[in-house]
Amino acid sequence: MDYKGWNEFEAGSVLFPFDKSGNEMVEKHADSRKYRPDSSYVASVAHWRVEKPVYNVEHCINCYFCWIYCPDSSILVRDEKMSGVDYVHCKGCGVCVDVCPTNPKSLLMFSDYESNENALSKWPLKEEKKKD
Repeated sequence: MDYKGWNEFEAGSVLFPFDKSGNEMVEKHADSRKYRPDSSYVASVAHWRVEKPVYNVEHCINCYFCWIYCPDSSILVRDEKMSGVDYVHCKGCGVCVDVCPTNPKSLLMFSDYESNENALSKWPLKEEKKKD
């Protein structure tokens, strides 16, 4: 099979992550699946990232919006709770931050070079609701 590079696809192309037995693979945990070599799960796009989402467990309500909308399956969920971000595969698009409903958000974008500990120390306080 001939594999294409990421820049050889038409806009709107659908890429399938498995060569065979897609229904069987979906039933397995992501760590146990056999992905195609050109899937974003195997071929990392993290080098595109300028900013990264940082996760704050103190504000997370485990709604899974970030997990559902992440285009790279970079949101880590274990034992029915969000456990962090897979920075090997995250390209820093910020979709997870946009869909986060908490106040303040449990995911915020920071420079890729900033440590998560430093980012967490800069977390904003809860905004008070404004009465009309």
